[in-house]
Amino acid sequence: MDILGAWKTRWGIGRMTYTINPGLYSVGCPDQYSPVLVTSNYKLTVDKVRKNLSGRNLWVLVLDTKGINVWCAAGKGTFGTEELIARIDQEGLKEKVVHRELILPQLGATGVSAHEIKKRSGFKVEYGPVRAENIPYFLDNGKRLNPSMREVSFPLFDRLVLTPVEIVIAMDLMLRVFGVMAILSALGILPVERADYLGLIGAVITGTFLSPLLLPWIPGRAFSFKGMLTGLIWAVSYILFLYSKGYTGSLQLFSYLLILPSLSAFFSMNFTGSSTYTSLSGVEKEIKTALPIILAALVAGILTRIISLF
Repeated sequence: MDILGAWKTRWGIGRMTYTINPGLYSVGCPDQYSPVLVTSNYKLTVDKVRKNLSGRNLWVLVLDTKGINVWCAAGKGTFGTEELIARIDQEGLKEKVVHRELILPQLGATGVSAHEIKKRSGFKVEYGPVRAENIPYFLDNGKRLNPSMREVSFPLFDRLVLTPVEIVIAMDLMLRVFGVMAILSALGILPVERADYLGLIGAVITGTFLSPLLLPWIPGRAFSFKGMLTGLIWAVSYILFLYSKGYTGSLQLFSYLLILPSLSAFFSMNFTGSSTYTSLSGVEKEIKTALPIILAALVAGILTRIISLF
C-alpha cells in the first residue's frame, strides 16, 4: 500500500493524478482459468483491491475512469459499458482466459449494461460485494455473499476520512475571501474585525467536518438543511460568546446569524458528492432548491454586516 500517496490524496494533494495506467494486471500467477475482476484506475481503489487479494492468483482489468473511483465514475459514465467492452478488446482478454465471466464491483452497476456487454463481448457480468474486503469471501463461497455485504453503508470512519479534502477545498476558497477582506480593511474601505474571521472559520469547520461527522444524528434529509442546523448552533454559540465579551452591536451579531449558517449549509451540501446517502437526481434537486436560499441569506448577511460598520 502507498500510505503516503493515500494520505496526500485524502488531503487533495495530487488527487486528480493519483492514477495507474488502465490495462490488464496480474495478481500472483493467474492462468487461463483465473477469475477476472474489474475496477477503476483510481490508485486508492486499485490498492485496496490488491491488498485484499494477497496470496491469490487472478486478473484485474483496470478501466480508464480518469482517476475517479468506481461509484462516482459509474455516475459520470467513465466506468461504463463502452469503456469495458473496449478494454476487453484492447487487452485481448479472450485470449488470456477460457471462461467468459467478469466480476464487477456492485457500486459500478449503474454505469454498466450487463446484457449489452454479454451481447457484444461474450462476457457475462457478475457483481461482487460493495467493499473490497469482502472479495475473498465472495470468491471462496461460490460467488455468494451475505446480505450485509450487498448493503451500502456510510459509517463514521468512512465519513471521517472524506472530510480532509472537503476542508482543503473550503479553506482554499475562504483564503481568497479573507484576502479580499484584508485588502479592503487595509485600504480603510471596509473595516474588518478579528471576530469576522473567527466566525467564518468556525462556519467552515462546522460545514466540512462537524456536519459530515454527525450526519446520521442531525434531523432532516437534505445535506444543506443539516449544515444549516449545525451552522445555526455555531452562530448562536458564537454570538453569545461575543456578547459575553462586550460585543453589543445588534446588526453585527444579527449578520452572523445569517452568514454563518449559510456558509455551513453550503459546505455541507458539497459533501453530497462524497456520500452514498444521495442519488444524482437528488443532488441536483437539492442544489436547485437550496442554493438560491443560501445565496440570498448570505447576501443579506453581508449587507447587514456592512451597514453595521457605519
